[in-house]
Amino acid sequence: MTTAPLIRTLQDIEQIEKTPLSARDLPTSTYELIRRTAVAQPDTPALSFILQGDGEEQPLRLSYAELLGKITQTANAFHRLGLRPGKAVSFLLPNLPQTHFTIWGGEAAGIVNAINPLLEPEHIAELIHASDSELLVTLAPFPGTDLWAKVEALRGQLPALKAVLCVDLANLLPEPQRSALKAQRGALPDGVLDFDETIAACPSDHLESGRIIQAEDIASYFHTGGTTGTPKLAPHSHANEVAMAYSMNLVTRFAPGDVTLCGLPLFHVNGVIVTGLTAFIGGAEVLLATPQGYRNPKLIGNFWKIIERHKVSFFSGVPTIYAGLLQVPSAGHDLSSLKYALCGAAPMPVALIRQFEAKTGLCLIEGYGLTEGTCGSCANPPAGERRPGSIGLRMPYCEVRIKLLDEQGQYLREAAPNEIGNLCIRGATVFKGYLQASKNTGIWVDGDWFNTGDLGRMDEDGYIWLTGRSKDLIIRGGHNIDPQLIEEALHKHPAVALAAAVGKPDEKAGELPVVYVQLKPDAQAGEAELLEHAAAHIPERAAVPKDVWIVEAIPLTAVGKTFKPALRFDAIARVYQAALAELEPAIRVEVLGDDQAGQLAHIHLPRRDPALAAAVRERLAGFAVGHRLHLPD
Repeated sequence: MTTAPLIRTLQDIEQIEKTPLSARDLPTSTYELIRRTAVAQPDTPALSFILQGDGEEQPLRLSYAELLGKITQTANAFHRLGLRPGKAVSFLLPNLPQTHFTIWGGEAAGIVNAINPLLEPEHIAELIHASDSELLVTLAPFPGTDLWAKVEALRGQLPALKAVLCVDLANLLPEPQRSALKAQRGALPDGVLDFDETIAACPSDHLESGRIIQAEDIASYFHTGGTTGTPKLAPHSHANEVAMAYSMNLVTRFAPGDVTLCGLPLFHVNGVIVTGLTAFIGGAEVLLATPQGYRNPKLIGNFWKIIERHKVSFFSGVPTIYAGLLQVPSAGHDLSSLKYALCGAAPMPVALIRQFEAKTGLCLIEGYGLTEGTCGSCANPPAGERRPGSIGLRMPYCEVRIKLLDEQGQYLREAAPNEIGNLCIRGATVFKGYLQASKNTGIWVDGDWFNTGDLGRMDEDGYIWLTGRSKDLIIRGGHNIDPQLIEEALHKHPAVALAAAVGKPDEKAGELPVVYVQLKPDAQAGEAELLEHAAAHIPERAAVPKDVWIVEAIPLTAVGKTFKPALRFDAIARVYQAALAELEPAIRVEVLGDDQAGQLAHIHLPRRDPALAAAVRERLAGFAVGHRLHLPD
């Protein structure tokens, strides 16, 4: 896999693409991809797992032959329970070896449907119904976990489920803790199967179904649209996922001996594809770093110790993770195994990139992707010029264009170099539309180009720069939040005439949700009261706004729609004004649209003062929204 030429420029990508994917003898399915690697290197470590994250524990480790055996057993167990091609098995699990068995075994037997365990029960039920799932894999009751409680509350609403399988975390404990916990808990609930026992009864050397998986067969559903609002299911074919792994590995160049740390959740395409299938196609080892991944404070506190002990060469994260790791001392740890790390999901401040690289000495690759594109669409080339603040070049076999659309979303023309427009993608990794047909209105432009909803520009060398969003999602630490549910909750308050939620800049999370409120005439309500109301009526903690700002009138477009760009600009100005008031109260902040940046904060200093100017730059360095200083004449 690493015999392909290094990607340094757009011309290298075009050279690679002179050989079409159809001529590259790629596997036709994810199962075949893993099988090929297992045949080529059966004894090479494939998947390892640490439970605690304390930096000292011995990992559970599986070779490629053992991993393939477990996946095959899982596929056979699902088949015995009635799973067939075109039907789905849902999983509601943290990051465990059994999660990988479920993903790839589910794809070999039917379709696997990944569900975020942090969702509220009603959203979980909605995704199980939408996917038409007949099987569910989740956690057995275990102290400190709530997944079984969520499932138990839902079982009566899910009559179509043929079986529920439980992964028992107690099996990962040493004796005598394992037996003591099982004795205290008692038997699993009626009608619930033990996952490990069920797959152990199945053969590991062949698929009992005899299925010949076709490249265009649907392999998986991943939900998108945020943790709130109506979820959309994005189907990925086996061809999508195999092409994505191949394309991604042309960038990451994973090979036997590499260790990729997985801390992102396995209900998300980044964790599954980047630190999963891409590693498997390259023959690298995946280290599952605790069930909670990056949400485990112990893992973050011991991160550099774990990197050193397990000789990790790669990990992937979002800006909040890198901001947190900057606070963890790395001095005294041997980080020489690290080659690079990938950052995506949200814009990363240039200053944060430079600080992280200076601290660790590794190469930080900024990239861009989305569920509808199976994972990655753009990345800065590790072997070429990396332009901080850019999402880099398009990836091989993924076309990216900037297109100008009219107010109705209709195609007008291609953007000129450095002209802002809608970022659109197409190619072997792009899905063919949401499972729910009603969600597909207006998603395609100029034929078969998928409109990502992101705004950006492309420079003369093919580097792409995000400048904003045409859709309203708030991105908190790489997590999508639909503002509609925030607004609906506020509209339930009797004093609220109009509510509009946007993201405000945050140094750690990238954005945090805030909501602007226009009160009804003669109505009375304070910001604290409205915040309390929001917290009581919004089911997802991540979506509860950090601020409620009462304004005289929310800006509207000519047709009466909320004009959110004005609110985003105001939110940026408020945050920057508050941050700079500590330095000099007379500083004035004005946020305007910008032809290249999309939005830019103009900082007007009250006097020519080099020390003050330097302090302002330092204070704002951690924010993703750029700024420009203005000095008085």
